[in-house]
Amino acid sequence: MNFILNDAIIVSILHHKMLTMISRKLIAPDRSFFLLGPRGTGKSTWLDQQFPSPGLRLDLLQQAAYLEYLTRPETLREKVEVLSHQSWVIIDEIQRVPELLNEVHSLLFKSKSSPKFCLTGSSARKLRRVDSNMLAGRALSRQFFPLTVAELGSAVDIKQLLNFGALPAVYSAPQDAIDLLDAYVSTYLQTEIQQEAVTRNLAAFARFLKVAALLNGQVVNVAGLARDVGVKRPTVERYFQILIDTLIGFWLPGWQPRVKVREKLSPKFYFFDGGVTRAILQRTRDKVRDEERGGLLETIVLNELRSAMNYLNCGGELSYYRNGEQSE
Repeated sequence: MNFILNDAIIVSILHHKMLTMISRKLIAPDRSFFLLGPRGTGKSTWLDQQFPSPGLRLDLLQQAAYLEYLTRPETLREKVEVLSHQSWVIIDEIQRVPELLNEVHSLLFKSKSSPKFCLTGSSARKLRRVDSNMLAGRALSRQFFPLTVAELGSAVDIKQLLNFGALPAVYSAPQDAIDLLDAYVSTYLQTEIQQEAVTRNLAAFARFLKVAALLNGQVVNVAGLARDVGVKRPTVERYFQILIDTLIGFWLPGWQPRVKVREKLSPKFYFFDGGVTRAILQRTRDKVRDEERGGLLETIVLNELRSAMNYLNCGGELSYYRNGEQSE
């Protein structure tokens, strides 16, 4: 039997093979930990590599598992107590059933020889609401990010990063990048915003999301943005908090050279991935514009710095600097 491979299929095979060889920089802790990161950044794939045979793994995105543990959280205790103390328990998307944190906390407190937990999540909103102390320090906290230049190495394609970002599924299949990013944005609006009833006015939030994407990498005038979106300022502030809680965006504060300074620099806002930013603006079918290139490049650099600080667990803070002549 003869097979004919076109260019798109060959590229897809090569990119898939390339990504399977990429080693993510995060090193798994040897004790229980949270793993927080936006959906689609590769948390599950990394967990499969780090813990190929866990004692128990729950995926709360699966409806059957979600309903089982939502109605009877104590089921977790029943299953964990029969495991050996060397076992790992993996719970994906823990924020869907945050009541499970109480069971995990109790199991960790009960015995030093209890199994270890890895709790993944793509939203910190419900976790903070149920357990603000994040298991009272009994579990470490790690973050996960899109692919980095350090991870891609010689396989990095800066032009592709600028156009479509660094989500693993998108980077490994550039021929499908547009469709994948469009689906990512629509899924985010539906699952994270609409289903969790974070806001009743989904149309206003969708308008806000586009304006916020236009301001990626810029100082944000919240009052002006509120006028553009047609909502009150507190609503816009709450919308920004939604982006931060769901790990989609973050603030970059201005650096203050002195502790006592009257004028406080306004922060700049960034989305976690340039490809997602362009998809929100429906620009993925177009070439990168000159006016967006700077913000996209800054997003790549910030992603590199934030991931390195977290993966190396070196601490520190990031900020931008602007001199008296307003040059950054």
